[in-house]
Amino acid sequence: MQKVIFFFAILFFLPVYTSGQKQRLLVTTDIGGDPDDQQSLVRLMVYANEFDIEGIISSAAGTPGELGREIVRPELIVEIIHAYEKVYPNLIKHDKNYASPSDLIEVVKTGNPYRGWNYVGEGHDTEGSEWIIKMADRQDDRLLNISVFGGQTDLAQALWNVKNNRTPEEYKRFISRIRIYDINDQDKIFDLLIADHPDLWYILAKAPEGHDKREGAYRGIYLGGNEDLTSMEWMRSNVLENHGPLGELYPRKTWTAPNPHGVMKEGDTPSWFYFLNNGLNVPEHPEFGGWGGRFQKNDKGYFSDAIDSFGNEAIARAGVYRWREDFQNDFAARMDWCVGEYNECNHPPVVVINGIEGRENLTLDFRVGDNVTLDAAGSSDPDKNELSYEWMVYKEAGNFSETIEIKFSGTMATFLMPQLEPDSSIHIILKVSDKGMPGLSAYRRIILRNC
Repeated sequence: MQKVIFFFAILFFLPVYTSGQKQRLLVTTDIGGDPDDQQSLVRLMVYANEFDIEGIISSAAGTPGELGREIVRPELIVEIIHAYEKVYPNLIKHDKNYASPSDLIEVVKTGNPYRGWNYVGEGHDTEGSEWIIKMADRQDDRLLNISVFGGQTDLAQALWNVKNNRTPEEYKRFISRIRIYDINDQDKIFDLLIADHPDLWYILAKAPEGHDKREGAYRGIYLGGNEDLTSMEWMRSNVLENHGPLGELYPRKTWTAPNPHGVMKEGDTPSWFYFLNNGLNVPEHPEFGGWGGRFQKNDKGYFSDAIDSFGNEAIARAGVYRWREDFQNDFAARMDWCVGEYNECNHPPVVVINGIEGRENLTLDFRVGDNVTLDAAGSSDPDKNELSYEWMVYKEAGNFSETIEIKFSGTMATFLMPQLEPDSSIHIILKVSDKGMPGLSAYRRIILRNC
């Protein structure tokens, strides 16, 4: 991995507003068991400016057999939204695009307290499964992204309903409208689900059979890398204390072994991190990697964990934990927004590449031997903080294994375009970081191909 850091004083002020098109998001959660679901939902609330949140479905609570009874706990979701409601007047000082609390309350739905394939089929429709259908059917040019925190039973029921009550053409059109990121096949129905719906766009984030379950990509949210960023000390300073009622609701104890801290787990957060429009993530390309991990299409047609190399480790969860400092600092800043005035808080930089502002990835074609110049001049910070620039070649993302000799000068990176294999490209990630407190980073992905 190639990288460099330079510093540049910024003289411009730009307000913080969401850049680019928001992603649509629907969540199903087994909230009511392991408190990491509450943790993930608290974090999601301070990102409610970045998504159109169209559903939060309370599915069967806990993992199978965990609670000894079959229940759903939508009131826990409502409790978190009411805490969000209390800090909402302050959050909109930082970004006017935060979702209204009343809109969020309206999309809380109840799923099936029972789980498994025996509860999919005739007579098993729920408010949650019907809401999934309604949202996927809604007129919108954007796809509906479904983050499965817990069980898939309500999702499976929605798919069964459409397949059995619509024409094959209508069913095909329906499943083309959704993308699914599933944490760990909790209801143990994935094999049956994908057999019934083989054309689904589906990420199953789960360690491969025969491997330690803790190797799974999504577990990089709390395992591997610098785990001190998940400690009680860090959480108290940045989330739990002096950050308002939303921070106070964040559960302080969960099960994180072998992480020694026992506080932050958030095992479901990667499922919506993946769809976050942050300049790094590209939801239509799981193989590109980002905050939610990196995935590859397997011979069964769905996407499964891919290995990332970071530091001295090559493991799927590295695809998440490699970004932990950035996403934890980002969380800390947003928790500050819950209680602080705009001029008291830090906000992320705005990245410009070759004069183009935005978060969408840039795809550029060059002939072999061309002189390539990438320039981040024009990048700025809304708080007038000093900026640094780091250019990284993300080899796994582009299936490119060679080393590129890159020359750096100020905000610029220059190199000669190499010969690429037909199925490869070069992914360069520009990370622009500020010197605020906490330090925040913004990204831009540049994809280089031969023409």
